[in-house]
Amino acid sequence: MPIMCAQPSPPLQPQNVDRESIYQWVSELSNSATRENALLQLSKKREVVPDLAPMLWHSFGTTVALLQEIINIYPVINPATLTAHQSNRVCNALALLQCVASHPDTRSAFLQAHIPLFLYPFLHTVSKTRPFEYLRLTSLGVIGALVKTDEQEVITFLLTTEIIPLCLRIMESGSELSKTVATFILQKILLDDSGLSYICHTYDRFSHVAMILGKMVLSLVKDPSARLLKHVVRCYLRLSDNPRAREALRQCLPDQLRDSTFSSCLQEDKSTKHWLAQLLKNLETGVVLSPLVPPPV
Repeated sequence: MPIMCAQPSPPLQPQNVDRESIYQWVSELSNSATRENALLQLSKKREVVPDLAPMLWHSFGTTVALLQEIINIYPVINPATLTAHQSNRVCNALALLQCVASHPDTRSAFLQAHIPLFLYPFLHTVSKTRPFEYLRLTSLGVIGALVKTDEQEVITFLLTTEIIPLCLRIMESGSELSKTVATFILQKILLDDSGLSYICHTYDRFSHVAMILGKMVLSLVKDPSARLLKHVVRCYLRLSDNPRAREALRQCLPDQLRDSTFSSCLQEDKSTKHWLAQLLKNLETGVVLSPLVPPPV
């Protein structure tokens, strides 16, 4: 049966900017007594102040203050006692770090300082409550901002960390929004040649990715999402660029991507429709090679 998909939300509207207030709030981040309000106000303005990232990164004590906000939350994530107020506060700090991760003048220094590693404990959490879901989603947003740039330095850094298994876990059990951002991160890693080579280097890596993508397709049949399907199809298409992975996909690609299950969902999405057609074409043609198979026992 064809299925219908929800449409994405409209973009946020721009806000007015008072430069003197921005300077004051940045200064107030270093003071624990004034930090909470400064975090809130700056997070609201981050998308309309183009040079906020350099201001944050180069102002005295600001990065330390943001990291302190993150570290202060560690004791309440295990056992899971995080409150909505705590989650909102740390997510405002994470939003400012996302701003730093997005800016070309601060991104490299952000990576060299290994700031993303401070976020990984949040991605390890499994609680389904809204404070934890918000925390995971905002943390994923920081990583998503990094991979959006398509820079080799970003992919190289991420491949040396545990981001792929963390994303796969969220892709399997997270909310729709978290799944979408995690799948987008995996997609951007795969689109880099070194990322595709890394994931297809061993049977275990490839099979884990293929298994999670397959589960997501089955889940999308029950709970459709056009934007999530788009990233899943793009991941499959990129995997098919690897000859051995392509052979394996001929055997394990879900039937729902071969038939008309998602026809209604794809009707208004020309790019995903094109990617799926290209994927199926890739699996039908080409030289037959030895697929990725389990190592001998």
